[in-house]
Amino acid sequence: MTVSDDSLLPWFDDVYAFLQEGKFAPWGQILRDQLQLFLHDKEHGDQARWLDALDALPAITPEACDLTAHDLRLSKRGLSAQESAAVEAGLRGLMPWRKGPFQFFDTHIDTEWRSDWKWDRVGPHLAPLKGRTVLDVGCGSGYHMWRMLGDGAERVIGIDPSRLFLMQFQALKRYAERALGKQSIDLLPLRMEDVPARLRAFDTTFSMGVLYHRKSPIDHLQELRDTLRPGGQLVLETLVIEGGLGEVLMPEDRYAMMRNVWFLPSVDTLLLWCRRAGLKNPRLVDLNQTSIEEQRTTDWMRFNSLPDFLDPDDPTKTAEGYPAPLRAVILSEA
Repeated sequence: MTVSDDSLLPWFDDVYAFLQEGKFAPWGQILRDQLQLFLHDKEHGDQARWLDALDALPAITPEACDLTAHDLRLSKRGLSAQESAAVEAGLRGLMPWRKGPFQFFDTHIDTEWRSDWKWDRVGPHLAPLKGRTVLDVGCGSGYHMWRMLGDGAERVIGIDPSRLFLMQFQALKRYAERALGKQSIDLLPLRMEDVPARLRAFDTTFSMGVLYHRKSPIDHLQELRDTLRPGGQLVLETLVIEGGLGEVLMPEDRYAMMRNVWFLPSVDTLLLWCRRAGLKNPRLVDLNQTSIEEQRTTDWMRFNSLPDFLDPDDPTKTAEGYPAPLRAVILSEA
């Protein structure tokens, strides 16, 4: 799997071709320039090291690639000890792994987040994904994107500006395509601001774990609405607080040790925001207190995690004294 530092643009040839057609064309017309800016003009200092880690992954063709398994399982019998060691070494070169889990042959990646638990909570409430074009905003390394594809989505596009997430996504994509052939799934290292305004093209848009990082949450909701065709579905997952209509928490500085948290509304307030942003029929489908079993430090993500972000004497509060993370899933239509 040879990868060179100046050959990233061809990774996106397939999605570039897809975005040239029909209602997606306004994005396709500017995508090359966007990617050139992000991948070359703003090259990340660790990019060469991450590319070397990708290059170290051996060219194994999986016998099976299960995109419906909770750990997105790649399997092959009779792998040699040398091959197994090379797989693990390459993947460890792409640490930290935050969203997952993944099973690369004999190597299990126990990620910081049990993202499969979130998918189990969200998935049963979705409009069927079979045949739909999907946008995943703030997609991380793409774990949920693969689950969307496994559930029948026709085309999945994720956006996340993290270069490391792109490399982690590519590691799985290359093996998956060796097993299954070309897959209609791509991670673009872009931001929400790079999606053309009023594109109105996707059947389903996901925004999970993004809204509370936005200084203007209602603007973000309107941007999400405008990615969708009329009648398309928005899947919104975000931090909330207990309380009534009009109640919102704005942290003084950090929230659970995160600096970039702006607004945590009550559920009723969030539903009102959705309505005011022009979304139809917003409704709560899941409310979940994040546990230290769902988000924690592992051997694949060795930095501090949720247990370190809570009050050691009162786990119902963050280290700053705010209510501990409570996450809501809201569905609505454009």
